[in-house]
Amino acid sequence: MKKVNFIHLRSKLPFLLLVFSLTFSTTIYSQDEAAAGGDVAAGDVAAGESLFKANCAACHKLDGKAVGPPLRGVAEKYDRDWLQDWIHNSQAMIASGDPVAIKIFEEYNRAIMTPFPGLSATDIDNILAYTSQPKAAPQTPTTAATTGTSTGDGGGVSNSLILGALALIFLLLVITLYLVTNTLKKIAEAQGVVYEEKVKRTPIWKAFVQNQFLVLSVSIFLILAAGYFAYGYLMQVGVDQGYSPVQPIHYSHKIHAGDNQIDCNYCHSSARQSKTAGIPSLNVCMNCHKNISEVAPETATAEYSKEFYDGEIAKLYKAVGWDVENQAYTGKTEPVKWVRIHNLPDFVYFNHSQHVTVAGVACQTCHGEIQEMEIVEQFSPLTMGWCIDCHRETNVNLETNEYYAKIHEELSKKYGVAKLTIAEMGGLECGKCHY
Repeated sequence: MKKVNFIHLRSKLPFLLLVFSLTFSTTIYSQDEAAAGGDVAAGDVAAGESLFKANCAACHKLDGKAVGPPLRGVAEKYDRDWLQDWIHNSQAMIASGDPVAIKIFEEYNRAIMTPFPGLSATDIDNILAYTSQPKAAPQTPTTAATTGTSTGDGGGVSNSLILGALALIFLLLVITLYLVTNTLKKIAEAQGVVYEEKVKRTPIWKAFVQNQFLVLSVSIFLILAAGYFAYGYLMQVGVDQGYSPVQPIHYSHKIHAGDNQIDCNYCHSSARQSKTAGIPSLNVCMNCHKNISEVAPETATAEYSKEFYDGEIAKLYKAVGWDVENQAYTGKTEPVKWVRIHNLPDFVYFNHSQHVTVAGVACQTCHGEIQEMEIVEQFSPLTMGWCIDCHRETNVNLETNEYYAKIHEELSKKYGVAKLTIAEMGGLECGKCHY
């Protein structure tokens, strides 16, 4: 065994302690510096996200061009002090001849950036900390979701196995009964047992034909039943309740009217002023989608993925001729062949403005919970009986309309009317809807 010289080791102990202390202090310093990440990483990411959505998201995305450049990793491209001056007043920097500021201004179509003098240095650090976060990797579906296998305990027995076992048991019982019956017959024949011949009975169909009263009663019943079902079938002609066609561009009312709470009248603005609600122009869509080219990840579902929604927005861009990279219209447009869902007959008069503006009827009254529909369907039957029932039951709001209040007062004196409905104002007259 080799001996160790402890005296020699003891002489080097102070030197080793010095090396250890320097190494440890250097490591701690590097860790602190990495944790600080400079001035940018020291910001509050959560606060920066709120500030980004409130001040920057209208014109910028983290990834991809919008009105302004993408902001992910912007703190690594430019000096912090320069960014602070640019955010506070970009036009002043352009006027001063700053070459970087002028280059950005020219690259993005000379769009004037809104100055933000109210943002403090801490606010800007928080925003830069948020934009410095690495891009999240796309989530891949789990094995269970992909293959469709169950992720449960696996201790239960499948229904198919149980049904198969029961079917096998039933088959064994049938075979056993058949064998037992044959065996008993052979034993009875061996003992000389004679079976009595069965009395032949008249077939049931012959008995039915020979009974004229029964034939007449059944015939009348079948004729009435056939007439009833034929009438019910014919009455459904032209009634498209539940109709939900596939549109050339998928539009989710659940996302727009539900999650984002966009007023129906923003897109269907003509419903307040004209007979028809109309199909919104694609330019109305572009009011928002100039800056929104992809949906939030939490919007995706098992049925409709984020990639699906982004692809539908790309169809919108193609239809209006919008170049995402250059943020400009190309002039090449394509018509969108929307499929009509609600369609009244030509001899029926219906005025949206009379119901929406004058009567104050909510869209959901006729169209159902539209804010929850991923794919729009016809909620109401839109039949004559359905309209008449609504006119009979709907009360007119008398509080905000002196004209209707006066009519109700006169009807109350003459007929003792307790409430005023559309029917009492002539809403059931044929000429109101058929002209």
